[in-house]
Amino acid sequence: MRRLILALMILSTWVQAAELSLEIGAVSRSLSSAELLAHPQARWIEIVDDVSYKRVMRYRAVPLTALLPGINPDDHLQAVAHDGFAAELPARLLLNRTGAQPWLAVEDPRAPWPPLAPNKASAGPFYLVWTNPQASRIGAEQWPFRIAQIRRLPPVEQRFPQLLPAKDAGRQIQAGFAQYQKHCMACHRLNGAGDSRFGPDLNIPSNPTEYFAGDYLARYIRDPQSVRRWPQGRMPRFDNSLLSDGELAQLLAYLAHMAGRKVLAP
Repeated sequence: MRRLILALMILSTWVQAAELSLEIGAVSRSLSSAELLAHPQARWIEIVDDVSYKRVMRYRAVPLTALLPGINPDDHLQAVAHDGFAAELPARLLLNRTGAQPWLAVEDPRAPWPPLAPNKASAGPFYLVWTNPQASRIGAEQWPFRIAQIRRLPPVEQRFPQLLPAKDAGRQIQAGFAQYQKHCMACHRLNGAGDSRFGPDLNIPSNPTEYFAGDYLARYIRDPQSVRRWPQGRMPRFDNSLLSDGELAQLLAYLAHMAGRKVLAP
């Protein structure tokens, strides 16, 4: 019992002391949970189909646009989580004033959120959530939780040329590169390139198109646990609402193409 009380005290102190690092302009800044909860634009919102909790959730949240001064639609942002998950976020999506709207949900230490699973932590202290996500087909990787930092970076193409398909690659492959950025980069690297520390590399030493036979890779992306089941599996399902059959074909074309372009990042 004493250990449980001590653990709760430590968790409470961590949440109260939580800070979000923002590296948006020339000067970086940090905002605490208390500051964000008291933000003049903070309000209560309801998320009907929360990606992480799989149910209706209610959050105290700040419109993400209120935290992004000077951001232009052509900019590129990245949200980095405490566990190494790194979501790539085009600014035009975050600045959209119609359709899907992004919010930074802030966990209140006086009313902590429930754990994501038994013996797991919550999605806090900071969680990017969306209202009306279907309007812009927001993917599961665009709901990063336990966020530690949001930063502005050069586009993926400039930061990681090792990810680029050949210049003469067809439209299907080029479109697949866009799908890779949206759905895969938050967890994986490819050719050693990427900022994520979460999942395995998708090309070095072997590309999944080289060891998944037949349609098993497509089936695995659709529902990983239907192909390879283990308790620690963390890859989400990608159903047709998140990744259409045509988009999945594009992604598979890109991965197969990159199997012939293995090169380690410097």
